[in-house]
Amino acid sequence: MDHGKNEFGTNESLKARRDVACPVGLPSKSGIYAAKAKGAELWDVEGKRYIDFIGGIGVLNVGHAHPKVVEAIKTQTENFIHTAFGIAQYESYIEVCENLNRLTPGSTPKKTALFNSGAEAVENAVKFARQITGRPGVIAFSGAFHGRTLLATTLTGKAKPYKVGFGPYVPAVFHAEYPDAYHGVSTEEALKSVDRLFKSTINANEVAAMIVEPVQGEGGFNPASKEFLEGLRKRCDEHGIMLIADEIQAGMGRSGKYFAFEKVGVEPDFICVAKSIAAGLPLSALTGKADLMDKVVPGSMGSTYGGNPVACAASVAVFKIIEEEGLLARAEEIGAKTEARWKELQGVVGAEVMGDVRRVGGMAAVEFVKDGDPKSPNGELAAKILVEARERGLIMTTAGAYAQCLRSLVPLVVSDEMLDEGLDIFADATEAAVKS
Repeated sequence: MDHGKNEFGTNESLKARRDVACPVGLPSKSGIYAAKAKGAELWDVEGKRYIDFIGGIGVLNVGHAHPKVVEAIKTQTENFIHTAFGIAQYESYIEVCENLNRLTPGSTPKKTALFNSGAEAVENAVKFARQITGRPGVIAFSGAFHGRTLLATTLTGKAKPYKVGFGPYVPAVFHAEYPDAYHGVSTEEALKSVDRLFKSTINANEVAAMIVEPVQGEGGFNPASKEFLEGLRKRCDEHGIMLIADEIQAGMGRSGKYFAFEKVGVEPDFICVAKSIAAGLPLSALTGKADLMDKVVPGSMGSTYGGNPVACAASVAVFKIIEEEGLLARAEEIGAKTEARWKELQGVVGAEVMGDVRRVGGMAAVEFVKDGDPKSPNGELAAKILVEARERGLIMTTAGAYAQCLRSLVPLVVSDEMLDEGLDIFADATEAAVKS
């Protein structure tokens, strides 16, 4: 297989073209330009190989170009590419919905609608909750990331870069604390912050929904405790509030279950799904309790491209791959090995540098600090490690309020040998960055 230079040019020449053609607001996480990718590997236009610990930012749980996904896409494109589901419907859309209705947490019957992106699933979840309850208010949480549309940006609990200059924001959105033991926010304090909102800011009977990530993605892979999610569920039940689970990054097997809410035994009212649902094709879903989904006014949900037949064909293949290749169990194996290696590395470079190592299933992150102080994030060191790792053939991405965390979103199809290789590179890069 030839992964050498091709007609596209070099990383440098493509960057020059990008700088002229594209706005500066578009991020560039790695600085490399891809020519080919397979499984957990990626080759740039200059032929250099990388182990991919980003996975399209959590999109590629079944890996780059899985043969069964590629075959499903080819077959579908030969039949038809688009009809708009509201005009001429098709089986694959229904099958994706059936899979989600069966697999999302809880025993209550479910129904699903398909959209294009995670932000769109979030937007519709809030819209529907407001319509169903007749209430305006929404509670989100500090450190959250829910997308880049105006409502999703409003819900997001990180100002820079996501909110700078985009106001005024959507009204009646409020933020409570998210539990974060490493930074001194207990489950009890986080729940009390919700109660304080009810007392001081918005009456509980004016709140339509709470939206929460069971494991914060951009926020630094912070997991919500079972007690916290149970506490939210209890408050929602007491006050007639809809509980929305944002499983966009944690879902589709990354946590070791199909959905992270399943790990704590809490059933949300709505679940937002995207990223790894279609192996890189644009697709998202909103799954909700059937009686609630059927309360949405006819004609008030829909999307021209939502549930595109090619994306649905890919998604049907993804569900089969997860089952046939045992990727839920594999997520736990990958996470356990990553956690063990990172804790071993923590012992080498010191806990005053690697302040915390945490994981849920295959979601693993390490937080870099100064002088062992959780209140002194070290985003500069994390950035140095990214560069060192990339030069050695490993691509990763950051997380956290100060980009002080590095996280693993390696495809769950990665082999043990390749995982070890990637972890070796990470260790070498970290030691080199610490010494520099």
